Amino acid sequence: MPQQPTRFGPELRRRRLAAQLSLTRLGQLVHYSKSQLSKVERGLKPPSPELARLCDTTLDAAGALTSLAPTRPAPAAPALPTPTDPALPAEPDEGEVWLMHLSSDGPSWFQPVARRTLMAAGGATAVTFTLGAAPREAAPQECASLLATARSLFDHYRTLGQSAGGDVILPALVAQTHSLRRIALRAGPRTRDDLLSLASRYAEYVGWLVQETGDDRGALWWTDRAVELAEAGGDRDLAAYALVRRALVTLYRDEAAQTIELAAHAQSFAAPARVRGLAAQREAQGHALAGDYDACMSCLDRARELLGHAAEDDGSPMIGTTTLPDPVAMITGWCLHDLGRPREAAEILDHETGRLPAHALRSQTRYGLRRALAHAAAGEIDHACALLMALAPATDTLASATLSADLRRLSRTLSRRPTPTTRSLAPWLAGHHR
Repeated sequence: MPQQPTRFGPELRRRRLAAQLSLTRLGQLVHYSKSQLSKVERGLKPPSPELARLCDTTLDAAGALTSLAPTRPAPAAPALPTPTDPALPAEPDEGEVWLMHLSSDGPSWFQPVARRTLMAAGGATAVTFTLGAAPREAAPQECASLLATARSLFDHYRTLGQSAGGDVILPALVAQTHSLRRIALRAGPRTRDDLLSLASRYAEYVGWLVQETGDDRGALWWTDRAVELAEAGGDRDLAAYALVRRALVTLYRDEAAQTIELAAHAQSFAAPARVRGLAAQREAQGHALAGDYDACMSCLDRARELLGHAAEDDGSPMIGTTTLPDPVAMITGWCLHDLGRPREAAEILDHETGRLPAHALRSQTRYGLRRALAHAAAGEIDHACALLMALAPATDTLASATLSADLRRLSRTLSRRPTPTTRSLAPWLAGHHR
């Protein structure tokens, strides 16, 4: 056990007494029982990050209590990105091969392997679409038709991804990424870059959906492929956004310092205003985890300014979410919860979730759970349960690892305030802990 709990308890007691609050009164303000707070103050029980942030805000500790709380154990982080050669192989039959196994009654999988490994394992007998034919140069009309169709499909896949699990659309997205990458090798210089740039957007979206399955390492592998494809097509903007994507991985691991570092680094790139604005939002979320209110609000102000100056749509897929009417407002609500200000968070999230489009089921669920969590942390247990029950069908359908993170937080919060409703929800919540 880290040493922070032994320091946290005395500091909490010192600040509580300085504020002339009894344990009972502090418990009423942060919605924890007197006995739980007593155990924390005496060092018999470590504080949760949520309790530390609530106490920090209530006692005006300016992050001092938050910094003393132990962090939850997290899996080892995948390695940070390393420089890659953006050049694609001269011939499509050399280098890396993508294998995909689809099963109707069991797990499906994707596996990148070296072509030599596949040949050594007997994979040379597999039927391929080229059937041994030599690659030909793609006609301009063929490339233009594929590009237009794949661009239109991308928007449809994004819409489908709002209401379906990753297992439904990931195979199609992987296949599209491969097709665009392959035909780019045979295209003329005028369309090659456009094909590779679109392939990079497909790969980035695959990475996000793979993270939703709980596979952080696989998600970062796809993010690396997206950067390689983008750079091969002359688009260097995705390298900055890749750091924003990596910061999302560390955010869900409650790693505040790493989230701030990655997001700040992304803003040092000469990237478009939208990418830097999204990076500033992510940095704000990292500061919220660290309990730094002023730094968080400063980053949100910068994000609003940058996103307000973002260039108009040029026809290419927009980087980042497209379903939030006011992304900065929604993230402000998210951050206020992590800063231990659940009532303020709930007020903003109530408003912003009501503005989400009807088809955006994934966004409604993601931010709806955060809304329920804010109401629960504010002591509005019955309302939080009602919100949770309304979201249960979508949560089961989407089966998202990132959604499960907030479900675990909700489970812990609701377990502190047992009622007939919370007890009836306990078995369903337990099923999302696996």
